[in-house]
Amino acid sequence: MAASTSTSKMLSMDEVAKHNKKEDCWVVLYGKAYDLTKFARVHPGGAKLIYDAAGKDATAVFDPIHPRDIMDKLLKPSLTMGVVDEATIKPEHVAQPEAKKPAPKKPVRKAETEGEDETVVEFVKPPLAAMLNTFDFESVAKETMEPQAWGYYSSGGDDEITLRDNHLAFQRIVMRPRVLVNVRDIDMTTSFLGVPASLPLYFTATALAKLAHPDGELAIVRAAKKAGVPYMLPTLSSYTLDEMLQAKQPGQEVFSQLYVNPERSRTQEYVNKLESAGVRALFITVDAPQLGRREKDMRNKFTQQGSDVQGDDEEEGEVDRSQGATRAISSYIDPALCWEDIPWFQSITKMKILLKGIQCGEDAVCAFKLGLHGCVLSNHGGRQLDTCRPGIEVLPEVMEALKEAGASKEAFSVFVDGGIRRGADIFKAVALGAAAVGVGRPVLYSLASYGERGIVRMVHMLQDELLMVMRLSGTPNVASLTPQHCITRNLGDHIVPQPQDHLVQKTYMPLLPAAKL
Repeated sequence: MAASTSTSKMLSMDEVAKHNKKEDCWVVLYGKAYDLTKFARVHPGGAKLIYDAAGKDATAVFDPIHPRDIMDKLLKPSLTMGVVDEATIKPEHVAQPEAKKPAPKKPVRKAETEGEDETVVEFVKPPLAAMLNTFDFESVAKETMEPQAWGYYSSGGDDEITLRDNHLAFQRIVMRPRVLVNVRDIDMTTSFLGVPASLPLYFTATALAKLAHPDGELAIVRAAKKAGVPYMLPTLSSYTLDEMLQAKQPGQEVFSQLYVNPERSRTQEYVNKLESAGVRALFITVDAPQLGRREKDMRNKFTQQGSDVQGDDEEEGEVDRSQGATRAISSYIDPALCWEDIPWFQSITKMKILLKGIQCGEDAVCAFKLGLHGCVLSNHGGRQLDTCRPGIEVLPEVMEALKEAGASKEAFSVFVDGGIRRGADIFKAVALGAAAVGVGRPVLYSLASYGERGIVRMVHMLQDELLMVMRLSGTPNVASLTPQHCITRNLGDHIVPQPQDHLVQKTYMPLLPAAKL
């Protein structure tokens, strides 16, 4: 395993082919040779995929999911071993992707009569017009996505309590509408961080969108423009930053999310590139010094590989192949990131800087006092620390703490993400003080189900719902949404005992998502 080599060094493929063992593993990607000996042990798809490509050009295997520049983002420069002479690459040097297996037919409903076999039919995707809410998109995505991709997107931390509570928390807030207000015209347009939006919503950063659709982040960029909302570009994207920026339309504004690399030169290079491209705001992720334990993803990863894969490594304690797609980047996110680092970020960019992943009032006040421009109340979509509070539950505490610290909404913007599935959820967050809300999974699920047009329809449905809620609440514009329009008395009560109404339970026919009709 080499210690350091200039990236400009020219290598022959025969030289690379010598490094074809687990303990000395080089792989060629897009014309560059990388030493992946250590990275293989934390690779999302398992070390076997790396080892199978040891000493080979794995671009064809790598390209369907990853961007061209992902290794430059994650690896230390010393692990880029050099540029490979294309003329020396022979057919036997090229690793080929495995052929996709057809998805098995799924049982969709049990037989009505006892004793009959379960009916098994092939899933037929309903038309886009049949989608009535965000849950419809989720139900279709579950049926259409690859199992590993679905496991990665849908999983939460540990027992997934926070994952579920992110949406349930909105149901603990009840509406307090006003009547006899002129609501003939409803204006839900707004602006935040200097960027106009058709409603108080943005697409938050989510990793590896190609797992949902071949167009990945490019489709999300285009859909954001059509829907009139900003998109927060992810660090761990399936397309390169340049490709995402090229997909922008004239006048389209974007934000960017940032995972801070232990190799700070990598981070500074990336931030400089964002600023030179005109990105309006930088959201630094601060809730992931270690990535969470997402068992749905881990179990899916385990069963996909089979019981005999990497068995020798496990016996030696070298590899935990059950880690799934979520733990792989832990080594490439700086766990030493702390408040003392904030001035360094302020020194390297003039972009507005916000912290993504604030979960209490004290930390929001610290961010304000350091001169930052805002924060996102987020628990990483319920994928990190299980049983922590939903962002919407933290919101009243944060707004009160900022008020006491002298912060104004104009000087310090507060956002909420996690669990937003209805227009009413947007209403409640904004009424309680949020400048806007971020949506992640609904974007991915609508993308996986129907591509770019699915995302646009999803936003239009949220707009329709929000318009209805604003009209019925007596709020003609975003500025008229106030805490007086919501009752939060039970927001922090996670167990509210209620007697069961058996008559209702036995006669109520549950609503079904479109894929289950």
